[in-house]
Amino acid sequence: MTSMVTTTAWVPRGFAAPFPNKYQFDEEEFERIASLAKLQLDDAEEDLAEAQEAEKKGSAKGDKKKAERAAKDDDASDIEIDDDLKEYDLEHYDDTDEEVGEGQPMGMFGNVKSLAYYESNKEDPYITLQEGENEDDDDREDLQILATDNLLLAAKIEDELAHLEVYVYEDAADNLYVHHDIMLPAIPLCVEWLDCPVSKPGVDKDSAANFVAIGTFDPDIEIWDLDTIDCMYPNAILGQGGNAEEEKKKKKKKKSKKANDEYHVDAVLALAANRKHRNLLASGSADKTVKLWDLHTAKCAKSYSYHTDKVCSLAWHGVESTVLLSGSYDRTAAIADMRAPGEQPMRVGVESDIETVRWDPHDPNFFYVSTENGIVHYFDARKASKDPSASSSVWKLQAHDESVSSFDLNPVIPGFMVTGSTDKTVKIWDITAAGPSLVVSRDFDVGKVFSTAFAPDREVAFRVSIAGSNGNVSVWDTSTNAGVRKAFAQKAPNLPTREDGAEDRLVAVNNDEESSSDEGEEDGDEDDSEEDSGDQDGDSMDED
Repeated sequence: MTSMVTTTAWVPRGFAAPFPNKYQFDEEEFERIASLAKLQLDDAEEDLAEAQEAEKKGSAKGDKKKAERAAKDDDASDIEIDDDLKEYDLEHYDDTDEEVGEGQPMGMFGNVKSLAYYESNKEDPYITLQEGENEDDDDREDLQILATDNLLLAAKIEDELAHLEVYVYEDAADNLYVHHDIMLPAIPLCVEWLDCPVSKPGVDKDSAANFVAIGTFDPDIEIWDLDTIDCMYPNAILGQGGNAEEEKKKKKKKKSKKANDEYHVDAVLALAANRKHRNLLASGSADKTVKLWDLHTAKCAKSYSYHTDKVCSLAWHGVESTVLLSGSYDRTAAIADMRAPGEQPMRVGVESDIETVRWDPHDPNFFYVSTENGIVHYFDARKASKDPSASSSVWKLQAHDESVSSFDLNPVIPGFMVTGSTDKTVKIWDITAAGPSLVVSRDFDVGKVFSTAFAPDREVAFRVSIAGSNGNVSVWDTSTNAGVRKAFAQKAPNLPTREDGAEDRLVAVNNDEESSSDEGEEDGDEDDSEEDSGDQDGDSMDED
């Protein structure tokens, strides 16, 4: 079975509902779904009408011949029926025989009048265990999310099915399991957690919430409520709102596949939620545009076209909340103020396609850029210019031999960076004033690494989620590695670490079969992987 995890995202503690709601399908929900799915329904009806019209035209010539044959068959069958009626006297088949008596009641039902009936099982004194009582309690307990639990979102593909798996990570119990999942219409490419309620009736728009935005190969962005399980349809679809007239105009525009100011017309590659202006969500697309969405109205507030190729990564500035960093396949990273759409943004240039961009969470004047050829750049935003060729990085690091498909910076511990690559390795780096240095490198048997992300809470600051082409999701407690403890002991003196053993602590949920994308690997690679996984000495695993 082909399986792959394309991206992951953490949910901070305290946002998930202790007991998630079960999806209720009623008339109001049906009307909401019908409204959201109007474009798809209209397209389906048009396709059906066209198919029926074509079928009518194609079969018109043969209708007369079929009618003639049917008439002949009816005449022949009438003759046969008349013969049968005479032979078996079928015309008198339903006549009753007056001599037959009414009969006697069967013995097994003879005492039926003495039986007692109750309208419900609750009124029956002989039923002490009410139906469904224990089942509901067990289900409620199984779905409970504790205040010390983290949610981990994983966008997954299995064969031709795409879905978002919602994991619960219990750090104290070393447990990681799937809580529920959400079916998706297309291959997911990016996932962004939202703390703003979207299209949820009866809920204050400014209240805390637990939602997720998902970008796929489709041009629409789906918004789902993570506190409701077994949902049939998203709470909102960005890029598909409006009244009936707008829907008709939009549908015509979508067929033209031209970039516009209202919605994307190609795959959504990047999402970034603004943590200070919680109703704002930025999206980057293969249609070369960046769009700013208002989650209160579920509509596009502004569109930007300052890139000349696919926009693959986005990051909001940690202090200047209106400044957005974007990375593109045009080999530039742009720093744009969303309040000034007419101005050309400041840029920096790199040597190959950009994979990921990140602001330094501990120094907002600097940012990181990872590229397709395995290099990580560190830039000073104050030295960016409108000419990307004039820029130069503070330092650059050849982190991997292949593409740096993902990397992340620890939000709690300064200078703590993790990188993941299609070369199947995960590396930890210590960044100081002198530059970056390698702490440890591992192959966790997740295949090509597509996602590495630090947990957002202080209590689990050393935890890193890892996922890739094998479809496996793992959480690595880096504090159980002696090299990591040594490198970051001074930077995180008060953070909880584990030293109860030299072995790297890895909590994983594995698939029975690996992805076919890694089939046919050389024996040498398999031997190296087995040798790595068999090494249990924490000190021996450190690389200088």
